[in-house]
Amino acid sequence: MTVWDDLVGQIRVQEQLAAAAKDADALVTAVSDGKPLDQGSKMTHAWLFTGPPGSGRSTAARAFAAALQCTSPDRALGGVPGCGFCDGCHTSLIGTHADVQIIRTDLLSIGVKETRDLVRRAQLSPAVGRWQVIVMEDADRLTEGAGNVLLKAVEEPAPRTVWMLCAPSFEDVLPTIRSRCRHLTLSTPPVEAVADVLIRRDGVDPERAHSAARATQGHIGRARRLATDERARARRAAVLKVPLRVADVGGCLKAAQELIDTATEDAKQMAEEVDVKETEDLKAALGGVAGGRMPRGTAGAMKELEDKQKRRKTRTQRDSLDLALTELTGFYRDVLALQLGSRIAIANVDVQDSLDRIAESSTPAQTLRRIESVIACRDAMDRNVAPLLAVEAMTMALRAG
Repeated sequence: MTVWDDLVGQIRVQEQLAAAAKDADALVTAVSDGKPLDQGSKMTHAWLFTGPPGSGRSTAARAFAAALQCTSPDRALGGVPGCGFCDGCHTSLIGTHADVQIIRTDLLSIGVKETRDLVRRAQLSPAVGRWQVIVMEDADRLTEGAGNVLLKAVEEPAPRTVWMLCAPSFEDVLPTIRSRCRHLTLSTPPVEAVADVLIRRDGVDPERAHSAARATQGHIGRARRLATDERARARRAAVLKVPLRVADVGGCLKAAQELIDTATEDAKQMAEEVDVKETEDLKAALGGVAGGRMPRGTAGAMKELEDKQKRRKTRTQRDSLDLALTELTGFYRDVLALQLGSRIAIANVDVQDSLDRIAESSTPAQTLRRIESVIACRDAMDRNVAPLLAVEAMTMALRAG
């Protein structure tokens, strides 16, 4: 299995990256042999991967990073780097390669301090691999100050350093940075392709795999979670009942509170899994004794960790709410398709009765206003409006239609 096999439905992007990896391999060989560089090389020092959620932006970046570090002997015979079996490919894909840094954040943003650390690392020569590769999976979360710090590194890169930035859209990255990157756009994978991956690689029952792929409209990560996690299926079923529960004000407020409670529970569960271990590890590193007082001068480090955990909890809650709002948008999209007699495939066929009921009792104009209210709720939370107020306003708007 090559590193490119995880790129679902992205044939054009795969071809471009494979060609660039082959040129990169030739470039390294030419430098080591003292030969002149090929000026027409498809390889460059900075890449920007964009595409809708679930399209596989970070997967493409990781696969490319692995191909750049590939040490397969087949390369000397004209083979394309990215065998998937050599040590370079394997360690890059699982995140243990010394020269491949994967940056993802579970916080609301990536700040200046973290970015400066990355820039310093980018100036180093590869330790064991062929390239120094930095994959930033959430480049859209860079603060303005962090973006300006990154710009300097992208403008004047080290000879063997490659930056790979991932963002939902071209506009989510500072113009000064994106103008210095080679841009690759990924598309939403076909439902059939996602279902095939779930069946072949995850051993999911074919019927469940197709149902999950259809319900998530080609979002690979969400489809895998929906097909393999009973809790995720139960949470989705509860969200899709919201349109039938907003017949009165009391139902609106109760539905809003339950959405918030579910998101809060998700954040609490993650905190229980991660925060305790992080705190214990830090206390041990600072010389603390179990059950005893911490050494003097360590309060600042403990406070910094607490702040980080608080920001992560906020991010987890917002991500959970955002997923619920995405599912509501998909529900009303299906309602609108039924009302307009569209031939597009219905995503939420498992709640067909609910779709028919809402479609018959409302007009297309009301459905559009409801979709707009969901989008407005997402925008409000982006502006740091209190989540409960934003969701309550949305459920009241869903009732009004």
